[in-house]
Amino acid sequence: MTHVTEHPLVQGGRSAALATACVRGGVAAGLGLGGLAVLVTAAWISSPYPDGGPGGVLHLAAGLWLLAHGVDLVRTDTLSGLPAPLGVVPMLLVALPVWLVHRAARDTLDAADGDGRPRTSASGAVASVAGGYLLVAAVIVVYSESGPLAADLITAGLWLPGVVVGAAGAGVWTALGRPLPGGRHTAAALRAAGLGLVTLLGGGAVAAAVSLAWHAGEAQAVFTGLAGEWSGRVAVLLLVLALLPNTAVWGAAYGLGPGFTLGTGALATPFGLVGDPAVPPFPLLAALPAEGRGTWVHWLAVAAPLAAAAVQGGRVGRAARTWAARDAALTALGAAWGCGAAVAVLAAAAGGPLGSGRLSAFGPVWWQAGAATVLWGACLGVPMTLAVRAWGRRVPRPKNPSASVPAPGGASVPGPAAASGTPARTGSSGASTPGRWAGVTDRWAGVTGRKSSADRPGGAEAASPDLADLDDDSGYEPYDYLPAAWEPSPPIPLRASARPSAVPPEPDQVRPPAPSSEGTPERAAGPARATVEPEVGPPADTP
Repeated sequence: MTHVTEHPLVQGGRSAALATACVRGGVAAGLGLGGLAVLVTAAWISSPYPDGGPGGVLHLAAGLWLLAHGVDLVRTDTLSGLPAPLGVVPMLLVALPVWLVHRAARDTLDAADGDGRPRTSASGAVASVAGGYLLVAAVIVVYSESGPLAADLITAGLWLPGVVVGAAGAGVWTALGRPLPGGRHTAAALRAAGLGLVTLLGGGAVAAAVSLAWHAGEAQAVFTGLAGEWSGRVAVLLLVLALLPNTAVWGAAYGLGPGFTLGTGALATPFGLVGDPAVPPFPLLAALPAEGRGTWVHWLAVAAPLAAAAVQGGRVGRAARTWAARDAALTALGAAWGCGAAVAVLAAAAGGPLGSGRLSAFGPVWWQAGAATVLWGACLGVPMTLAVRAWGRRVPRPKNPSASVPAPGGASVPGPAAASGTPARTGSSGASTPGRWAGVTDRWAGVTGRKSSADRPGGAEAASPDLADLDDDSGYEPYDYLPAAWEPSPPIPLRASARPSAVPPEPDQVRPPAPSSEGTPERAAGPARATVEPEVGPPADTP
């Protein structure tokens, strides 16, 4: 038995690659924390009334870094003395750590290909990059426990590894060329789910932007009332920009139907605002709908899930033209489930507690938003898929299928040429021939010696267009030029050498064949010519 062992250099090369990937993950975590620390330090330096020292600035930066990963924070320095949770994630901040982890995992595989070293496996790259990142994250979690914004350990154990592993997996997937798992049905479902998610979030962003523009005066008053100096206004503006993706998710949840909560006991849906909302003063919250029943303006937000389901179903339907109806419906249903799962995750990140008491529930409920997305995709996306699939499988037919063409025997033969206005011509048998056959019969006339359509009674006006003109006819098929069952087959044309000459040639044009060197006459080069032999008769009488 032969045992295959790896060379020690190969094993050492892979170990070095894994160690390098781990270092890349740690560096990505440090860069993200450093970037937020720079922003917080700049805001602290520019503030005319700075609160705390450099230690407080670093604790605040660590808290924002953890919040960007979905970790809930607990504020201990409240007026009531009771700890207040903070779980609304500024989703624009999530882009920074996700991009850093994504790039670290992607560069791990790309660097191995460029240097010629043993390439790390995909799972090894994800584990190494995520492991190095999470080591730094664990240190930051422990450091935040001594500050005013302590990390909640339960959410830190759930969201932090999930975000890091997901971003590292996306980076490895990008390095491998973005292959789609499963067969064509799975790939079509994933593409349709992504397209539907983008459409839904785009519609939610449009709805939020229109509402904010409608309440622009109130938003401006709240913005100027929060901070009087320019440094405070810049900080509020940065927070508004970081929460803009949250408003898109809130708008999508509002259009889906479940809406979002504004504190315990208050719910905003297209049907209206129910309960007593506990809304803190903030510019983006000025765009919330007013109390009372919803009007047709509020119902316009339903256009977002309608468009998303239609686009999602149409995408699957175009890909399922050659599939069975059952496979197309199941693929559309899978796309609806995929889009619903993504919406549930985004809704969970976009909402959360803003404090204790009535502010413990704020934003969309994740399971309601996800279930509503699945229902929209199943009730509207699946029928749209089947309709688009049926439309793509239709067979084009002639423009006038009920028209008839008279046959030579007097019978009426159905065909599109008789009622389409195509001129007909009269053949030798007196029967009517459709115009599209005129070009073919004229060519047979040139071979068989018959008269062409231009030489017959009626002139060229009775002739049909040339064969090249039939390419523009939508009812034309390649087999239209074959003769019908009642039409006689055209005679086989004779060869030039066997065809009798109608006019005898002149005597001076007849040349006897030249004898060859062997005494055998050879045939002259060139095309064959007909020869005229003298008639043999009785000898003439001699005087």
